[in-house]
Amino acid sequence: MSFQTVTKVLLQGFGENCVIFGVTLLFALPLGLLISFGSMSRFWPLKWLTRTFVWIIRGTPLMLQLFVVMYVPGLLFGVVMPNRVLGITVSPRMMSALIAFIINYAAYFSEIYRGGIESIPVGQYEAGQVLGMTGPQIFFKVVLMQVVKRIIPPMGNEVITLVKDTSLARVIAVQEILWLAEEFTAVGLIWPLFYSGVFFLTFCGVLTLLFGYIERKFDYYRG
Repeated sequence: MSFQTVTKVLLQGFGENCVIFGVTLLFALPLGLLISFGSMSRFWPLKWLTRTFVWIIRGTPLMLQLFVVMYVPGLLFGVVMPNRVLGITVSPRMMSALIAFIINYAAYFSEIYRGGIESIPVGQYEAGQVLGMTGPQIFFKVVLMQVVKRIIPPMGNEVITLVKDTSLARVIAVQEILWLAEEFTAVGLIWPLFYSGVFFLTFCGVLTLLFGYIERKFDYYRG
């Protein structure tokens, strides 16, 4: 089998990885911020519930969560995953993978947000109050940019980890790149399995450069 043929097949599989990556970021980033607000809430039932949820998600393997989302709703409640979302056809297996990844990474992102927000000195909030600013104004005009700068390194680490974690979708038979690479072993080809690593290395390399650039752009702000 030619190198071009293998590359074409693996690119198709890596497209599935990219879909999981993109959709997860699109929904997990804002959801994680909402969860972080819940975990910092002064309303203790909401705070307890949110932190318990984060503890469970962070304390169990993503692979197990994929199985739970894929099989538990159908087995216990007879719920069938939708195959169309916003007019786009999505297989039940891909839908399960997306839900599991979004929930998992939202929990991790929430802790990064919480750490960044709580690291801002109280004096920053007091300075905003002295200037007569409202709570939202203090957050968006004083605190937010400082939080963004502080969470860029850990956020970049989680995003790069997400790239590699997308390969776990194969455990519920999503035909991502490693799934397709393994199929070549049936015809005696082992090198496509290792060749698939090049796709991940390239993607992670681009993200590393991107986050390095973002860090430099925020380097002027040392608040």
